[in-house]
Amino acid sequence: MSAPPEPGDADADARPALERAAVRFRPVGTAALAGALVAAVWLAARLVVGDFSASVETTFALGSLAFGFGLLGWSGAVALGRGIESMQAHLDTGTGWTEADARRAMARILGFGLGVMLGATAVGSAVSVFVAAA
Repeated sequence: MSAPPEPGDADADARPALERAAVRFRPVGTAALAGALVAAVWLAARLVVGDFSASVETTFALGSLAFGFGLLGWSGAVALGRGIESMQAHLDTGTGWTEADARRAMARILGFGLGVMLGATAVGSAVSVFVAAA
């Protein structure tokens, strides 16, 4: 029978689950916030200029395009990342490309597209409620 582990024996990299989730959510969340702000500013400007309903649909479509590109790129990095890293090591290219960096970049693009879609939906819904109430 072994003794229970000492408090100092815990792995230094073992962080609580909530902290790990926050670290993983931060790049996607900040990109989503940026995307929502970009969509809100763009749609506010289009509201002043005119043709608002078409702008909401176009903004949502562009956000979904970015979301889809990010999702496809992320899944490609997951599926092919180790192979690309091995090929670069074999060819001695020294580019510094890593699977983790590619996944992180694609997650940011995915989050930005998600933010644009959510921002377009929120602003479009809010404006339609105010227009219906007036």
